[in-house]
Order: sequence, then structure tokens, then C-alpha cells
Amino acid sequence: MKKTLLTTVLAALASFQLIAGGANWMTDLPKAQAKAQAEKKEVLMDFTGSDRCGWWLTLDKEVFCTKEFAAYADKNLVLMEVDFPRSKKQSPEVKKANQELAKKYNIRGYPTIIVLNSSGKQVGELGYMKGGPKAFIAELERIRKKS
Repeated sequence: MKKTLLTTVLAALASFQLIAGGANWMTDLPKAQAKAQAEKKEVLMDFTGSDRCGWWLTLDKEVFCTKEFAAYADKNLVLMEVDFPRSKKQSPEVKKANQELAKKYNIRGYPTIIVLNSSGKQVGELGYMKGGPKAFIAELERIRKKS
């Protein structure tokens, strides 16, 4: 009985995490690129100020936290968060790596989404757009076909 209850609770938490934007966001670009290459996927790098950026919060709520985006990402993308929070704690290594990535990709604001192909070449850039997951996924598909 306890084992069944525990299994049910864990399954519910896992599904809630997926629905609530709990997709597996990586924070290490070399690892994300290696995974993308092995799985023949694109890397979606989300440059964000997660605890201070209103447009990112809107993007997160309208797109990243949807079942539709989670299913699409699972099949097609390796997700990479490049965060610049004000109050959320980060290791010095993550802060330094994120600053280097922002400089490399000339990030001027949040949210900025950079899409890399499986070889690590930048193939697209986008930000918040109206239309929820359908519009966002359509734009990602356009970028994927172009590359």
C-alpha cells in the first residue's frame, strides 16, 4: 500500500514538473551541445533574468510551461538556461560562463532565445512573441528547416 502511494505521488510530481515548465533545462553549454549532437537536436538557449524580467515570465507562462511546448522540446530540443537573476543564487562558475555567453551572442535584453544546430552553429534568434506555444513552435520549425 505504501509503495503504491509513493509511486503515485512521485508520478504526479513528475507530471506536474513537466507541465509547470519543469522540462530539463541545462546550464552547461558544452554538455548541452554534446547531448544535442548525440540526439541530433537543436539547442535552445534561453537568456533570461528569471526573477526580474516581465517578458520572460510571460514567455515562461504562455509557452515554456505548456504541455505542447514540453512535448515539442522533448522531441526536438536540448534546453539551456542562461540566467542573470538578481536574487537567485548561482555559482561563480555559472555566472562567469553566462557572462561569456551573453558577450559571445551579443545579448542586449531578456528574453533572448538563441538556437544552435547540433554542430553548435547559431541558426536563429527570437524572443517573446504573441500566440502562445503554436506561434513559438512554428517559428522554431521555420528556423530548424532553414538550418
